[in-house]
Amino acid sequence: MKGILALVCFLPCLTSGAHLSFPGEGEQREVPSFYSVSDSEIKSISETLYSADVNRATSSEIILNLQHKISSDQTSAGQDYAKQKLFSYVDEDALFSKPTFARLLALLNNYERMTGKEEVVTASERQEVDAFLDEIFKTRVMEKLNQFFLSTGIYLSENDFKADLKEMWFGLYSRSKGAAMDSSGFEHVFHGEIKSGKISGFHNWVHYYELEKNGEINYLSYSYNGPWTGYPDIMAFQYSWTGYLKSIGSFFIGSSPEFELAVYTLCYKTRPNKLCTLSLGGKSAQIQTYSWANSEYGAGKRYLASSYPNSP
Repeated sequence: MKGILALVCFLPCLTSGAHLSFPGEGEQREVPSFYSVSDSEIKSISETLYSADVNRATSSEIILNLQHKISSDQTSAGQDYAKQKLFSYVDEDALFSKPTFARLLALLNNYERMTGKEEVVTASERQEVDAFLDEIFKTRVMEKLNQFFLSTGIYLSENDFKADLKEMWFGLYSRSKGAAMDSSGFEHVFHGEIKSGKISGFHNWVHYYELEKNGEINYLSYSYNGPWTGYPDIMAFQYSWTGYLKSIGSFFIGSSPEFELAVYTLCYKTRPNKLCTLSLGGKSAQIQTYSWANSEYGAGKRYLASSYPNSP
């Protein structure tokens, strides 16, 4: 009898769902509602993740030079209003020696930024991905997110969570209509890509800093600076990457790799393809996520296509 009741209770979950539009496709797809997480729960766990991010930068470890602010109707012009770099100073010894930062930096030279070119993943690069994931799962940020996912039934075990996170973020798919397996969620968000003559994705401050330091990025102006007085902060700014323009690039600044991956994954699992409202240090922030609609993994799961802080 209990088995029958369980089946009766489970069947509505298979037939109910929310209709969502995915980027690049006009059709509606049905996503099963296996679990439900309230807005207040998302705000509460995001505050927990914010407090747990002990690896984030202090105010003395990053100094920014914002220079010129532009209005929203000026963002696409690509005009250079800044004579100097965005990052005046980053305490690399303090920040980049931390294990999760060091593991992230090791991943950033593994990608071909041009879409349409095959991503060849070597054995050593696969080991670097595993080492990165092993390191972030040692942090309190991922410990707290794992506890939340288990308590809400989103995952049944930490191993399930870790395996799915790896696939959704690092699984390869094609942004070139099948011409090449040229992209992943991680590459798009943390590294950045060039598509149709413009920067696509690219929302990680560490990679931005490294490229700016090496003279590959030209900072142009900013259009949004969040209300946080310390780090992490949220900013939106304009820049070019060896001549390719990003008209609005939104970033967490000063956050740890584990914090970014955690809040993006939280929002992707609970509010896919929607704005997801967080509370960080008592202040509101929103994350936009998108799933990749043209291919899947597992039992109909979607790779992460993009995730980034929304800037007003």
